[in-house]
Amino acid sequence: MEYLQLNNLKETIAYCEAMGLSLCLASYAKNASGEGIIQIGFNPNSGYVYIALENGISICSAFANNVEFLVTDVFSGEEKFYETYNEAEENVN
Repeated sequence: MEYLQLNNLKETIAYCEAMGLSLCLASYAKNASGEGIIQIGFNPNSGYVYIALENGISICSAFANNVEFLVTDVFSGEEKFYETYNEAEENVN
């Protein structure tokens, strides 16, 4: 059995990180339940908490703001944010 590791989250989580993560988890449950999760973490450079999915979409929230859906082009590294999960699904390479 494999377990997920939380990346760049310490044993105490700041309010905005905790709220952002809860928004990401709620969005995962609503939009992508059952989709494989690669990792869950926090990017200290951008301020985003995220859930990276096997399908190439990351569910993100910065500073407990609304969830965004990130798709990264695997060839160019270009990142695009979408407001809905469906938009992100349509734009995954």
